[in-house]
Amino acid sequence: MNSFWAVFKRELKSYFTTPLAYVFLVIFLFFSAYLTFKQGFFIARQADMNRFFTNLPLLYVFMVPSTAMRLWAEERKSGSIELLLTLPITITQAVLGKFFAAWFFLTIALALTFPMVITVCYLGDPDIGIIFTGYLGSFLMAGGFLAIGCFFSAVTKNQVISFVLSVVACAVLVFAGMPTTMSYLSTFLPAGLTSAIESMSFQGHFESIQRGVVEFKDISYFLLLIVGWIAACTIVLEERKAS
Repeated sequence: MNSFWAVFKRELKSYFTTPLAYVFLVIFLFFSAYLTFKQGFFIARQADMNRFFTNLPLLYVFMVPSTAMRLWAEERKSGSIELLLTLPITITQAVLGKFFAAWFFLTIALALTFPMVITVCYLGDPDIGIIFTGYLGSFLMAGGFLAIGCFFSAVTKNQVISFVLSVVACAVLVFAGMPTTMSYLSTFLPAGLTSAIESMSFQGHFESIQRGVVEFKDISYFLLLIVGWIAACTIVLEERKAS
């Protein structure tokens, strides 16, 4: 546990010792607010956070991989991964320490959007329960995106390649569940296969939680997704250490 916390604190501190964290936070907060209030919010005369949560998956597609791309790619490029792998720490502890540090950083970014909640509450009387479940889904979805990015960061030492591969993988999981995609796929795929593709997408599970319906299948989807990609990342690094 001490090894895990050492990696966690080292990784989290590394975000704030460079301008990276501050640039990320400014960009994330700007676009999350812009996409929420850019058009129609005040005209609709409806005080809720639906616009914010609806646009969040598309924002995550680019923002989360930009956080994850440096997790292992930078270590490999600088050669510091060799030193890390020789320390009295398991690969699993190192992977989890880095992952949870990055997830905590993304949670900070998500928490800083709280002024929008205050604004919505000032303008009307929104359902706080739905806002809470929306943030819960956003938190879990950030972990899922991050786990995918963590894997691709371990696969290559080039941060740009890691970023591109993560964006593509995350985009596929988001767009696979969108109504337009489902409508197109249903024209040439069996209904069962179309439903299976939709069930593997972020979109349906996130929207279910966002609407205030917190079901075990949606929570377990994100948790299994995180565990699966983190396990794959660990295997890749274990093979590298063995070689």
